[in-house]
Amino acid sequence: MSIQGVEAWVIRRASAADVPAVLQVFDGVIAWFVSRGNTAQWGTEPWSALPRRVDQVTQACVLPGAWVVEAPDGLILAALVLGESMPYVPAACQPEVYVRLLIAARDVRARGLGRRLLAFADDQARAAGARRLRVDCYAGGTGELVRFYEACGYQRLSTFELEGWPGQLLGRNL
Repeated sequence: MSIQGVEAWVIRRASAADVPAVLQVFDGVIAWFVSRGNTAQWGTEPWSALPRRVDQVTQACVLPGAWVVEAPDGLILAALVLGESMPYVPAACQPEVYVRLLIAARDVRARGLGRRLLAFADDQARAAGARRLRVDCYAGGTGELVRFYEACGYQRLSTFELEGWPGQLLGRNL
């Protein structure tokens, strides 16, 4: 299926076969973070070189709510994983869809893709009968990521720390 407004992007279910491409997206984003001095969010090493991260991405790509976005040439530009809340945040008090993973390449063709995937998440939540979405993200550094989610209609709910990693839980009602 095409993402609304951008006929060139195709969103489809992810699979284990997509793991190397999704890891490549992570590696590119981490290299960009490091170039900007952001070494605390995900570290400095490419995820494709870290067995724990390879395992995380592999597990994520085979979940029923895992999606990837392809450019016309077949290059994976982004990944989105929807599902149940992460174990380190408070349980939901109403039916919800949780954005477990959202990542988009730094490729110019991926510009605006994060927002469009969050709109896709809204559609998936509605189709599932949920009227609430939640997401968590890195709350350190400049706070730019938290502000991104706020600009997409999410509101801050609570903060948390996970092994020294500062996180922000956000939510959005449909």
